[in-house]
Amino acid sequence: MANKSPRKSEAARRANQVVRGRTLLMMVLLGIVTFLLLFWKLYDLQIRQHDELQEKAVAQQTRSTVVTASRGTIYDRNGLPMAISATAETVCVSPKDIVEYVEDQQKKQEAAAAKAAEKGEAYTPGKIRDAAYIARGLERLLGVDQETILKRMERTFSQYEMVKKKVDQEVANDVRRFINGEIDDEGNEVPEDQRVKLRGVWMQPDAKRYYPYGSLAANVIGFVDGDNQGGVGLEAKYNSVLSGTAGLTVTAKNAAGSDLLYQYEQYYDAENGKNLVLTLDSNIQYYLEKGIESMADKFDAANGATGIVMDVNSGAILAMASYPNYDLNDYGTVYDDKLKSKLDTALADLEQKKGSYATEEDYQAAVSKATSDILNTQWRNKCIDSTYEPGSTFKPLTLAAALEEGVVNMNTTFNCTGSIKVQGWSKPIGCSRRTGHGTQTLEVATGNSCNPAFITMGLKIGTDRYYDYLESFGLMEPTGVDMIGEVTGIFSSRERFNTNVVSLASYAFGQTFNVTPLALIRAQAACINGGYLYTPHVVEQILDDEGNIVSQHDSTPVRQVISEETSDKVRQCLEYVVAKGTGKNGQVAGYRIGGKTGTADKTGTGDVVVSFMCFAPADDPQVIMLITMDTPSRTTGTYVSGGNMVAPTASQVMGEILPYLGIEPDYTAEQLVGADATVPNVVGKTAEEAKAKLDSVGFAYKTVGSGDTVTDQTPAGGAIVPNNAAVILYLGAEKSSELCTVPDLVGRTASEANQLLTNAGLIMKVTGATSTSSGNVHAISQGTPAGTQVEAGSVITVRFGDSSVLD
Repeated sequence: MANKSPRKSEAARRANQVVRGRTLLMMVLLGIVTFLLLFWKLYDLQIRQHDELQEKAVAQQTRSTVVTASRGTIYDRNGLPMAISATAETVCVSPKDIVEYVEDQQKKQEAAAAKAAEKGEAYTPGKIRDAAYIARGLERLLGVDQETILKRMERTFSQYEMVKKKVDQEVANDVRRFINGEIDDEGNEVPEDQRVKLRGVWMQPDAKRYYPYGSLAANVIGFVDGDNQGGVGLEAKYNSVLSGTAGLTVTAKNAAGSDLLYQYEQYYDAENGKNLVLTLDSNIQYYLEKGIESMADKFDAANGATGIVMDVNSGAILAMASYPNYDLNDYGTVYDDKLKSKLDTALADLEQKKGSYATEEDYQAAVSKATSDILNTQWRNKCIDSTYEPGSTFKPLTLAAALEEGVVNMNTTFNCTGSIKVQGWSKPIGCSRRTGHGTQTLEVATGNSCNPAFITMGLKIGTDRYYDYLESFGLMEPTGVDMIGEVTGIFSSRERFNTNVVSLASYAFGQTFNVTPLALIRAQAACINGGYLYTPHVVEQILDDEGNIVSQHDSTPVRQVISEETSDKVRQCLEYVVAKGTGKNGQVAGYRIGGKTGTADKTGTGDVVVSFMCFAPADDPQVIMLITMDTPSRTTGTYVSGGNMVAPTASQVMGEILPYLGIEPDYTAEQLVGADATVPNVVGKTAEEAKAKLDSVGFAYKTVGSGDTVTDQTPAGGAIVPNNAAVILYLGAEKSSELCTVPDLVGRTASEANQLLTNAGLIMKVTGATSTSSGNVHAISQGTPAGTQVEAGSVITVRFGDSSVLD
């Protein structure tokens, strides 16, 4: 028995070793598996989910606030702000916080009621500032419908719902008072001991764009949308330059979301947008817009009007207008009556067809599209995004090419019989004067806007060379203007043009092709500035927010198209157009004006576009202007032509621009009689002293009364009147206070109009076509409407025009 014990012990020991080995193996295996699982989890958390978890940690521990960059200012060439940004705020609500805020108020009231009950005291609960209370207050302050606000508050899982953007600072301050409990939902002042701050309503910084001049240059400047991004115009073209780069403030916060002061804060500076200095002059822009608006309304232009004023020697655009326009501060409103009527008709039609739409959403989408189409029409800049057949205002290019090629000279003559036959076209192409102009020199043919003469020039140049000039004048490519939306003209291909002299004939007088107004005035400027083609531009400089120049426009000409000698001859011919030709109504007293009228058929429509191009001074051009009017009414009593409808407006605008630019008038002896002069103040002088003073400055006079001293005078001293006006001197007699009635002068000759005004006790100032021998000069408009009551001695401006012009 003693020998068996060691053997059992050995067996037990071996069994224990096996168990221990297996246990150890199991522990190692479990350890490895556990390590692998931990390793995988750590890999998953620290590698695979690193970025996501880091973002969550940052979001839980920090608060980020965007610092809005200030959008750059847009200035005119004189430094006047045309677009500026001001501080505004966006009002937001947190429906989730509002629910918690209301629950907290209710719990406090319940606790207070229970405590009062324990003491046997009465308790009157206060007003719960719930969602309806907040919505009422915001509706009153912001003008947002209460139901709309409440609907947004129904999203109780959300902590951000925008109520209104771009709230003016004054209104934002009132909202802040409402949030702080200083005023209640009805605007009543809350006593200090009863004020309770609202939770769930907050504001964030924003900016609002303002346009100090409203509609001035609206189609050029454009506007920013609700997200402070450029929508159209320069605001869109230069959006990245103007908008700058937003900054960021990052601060630490606790679990409750409150900022932890002095723990962590990092600030990333916002980079403000850069400023634009335009070539536009707000005064010249005003003169142009006033003129074309009055013209388009007077002649009931179905498709509005355009106007461009450009520096001849650099391509800088001094003014650009597209009518109808709109107010940049309220760009979502349709202002033009014709467009309003069109929109109303479209919406009424949609309303009738409402039942045909599958859903309400489809119908609303159609309504939105109809409104959007009209607004897009209103926002268009037709100077660059619309083309038209230019008609006779294109003839200066044909003239320049013919002179440069040497196929005509100043002594060349043309015989006009009223029409001309062109090979390949079955019908004669007519002239504006059906009976013909007879034999004419080049200058006279240009003045008469003679189609056969210009067709003859074109045919002499030939199709291939003529097409070369179309390309050289930049008509086959965009002008390169720094604006968005520019389109290119519509022309035949060279191959097709070279096989058809009929196209050459029609091109020679400006028909059967299309150009934009900007492309045309650019080419016209090259005809009269020595032959240099410039890139038109509206932005002269880009400045940083400290006024340093970041970018400056380079006005180097693209190329020289014609010689200076040829350009000089073109100017001579175009000055004749205004002095004695179809552009007589574009005359401006004291200035040498060159120009060209145009009346272009809109192929296939029966409508016309009337236009006038002019430049000054004719011997040394500084500015050029092109005005177009699309589809004027034929029932206004005025012959439909550029010379009769547009040239008078151009005369008026040029008459304001040239003195403003400091270009001094140089009156002829005839023009000097009637030029403006300042009436001297002679009240208190003796009759003889007063007469001598008036004689010395060229004024006539007449006396009323028999005294020795001047007691009053009409016009008053300091008034600016024509120097051929008569000054009435009152010698002791009382000056009548009775108002004078302005007579109707339209259609009268100059002598008739003057007599009517003199009889009414008024003074006539003559503008418009004064140098003409046609015998057809009559008053076409008057500055003060007939029937107006004015003081005696008032100056009435009367514009005269020659109704015999045809173009």
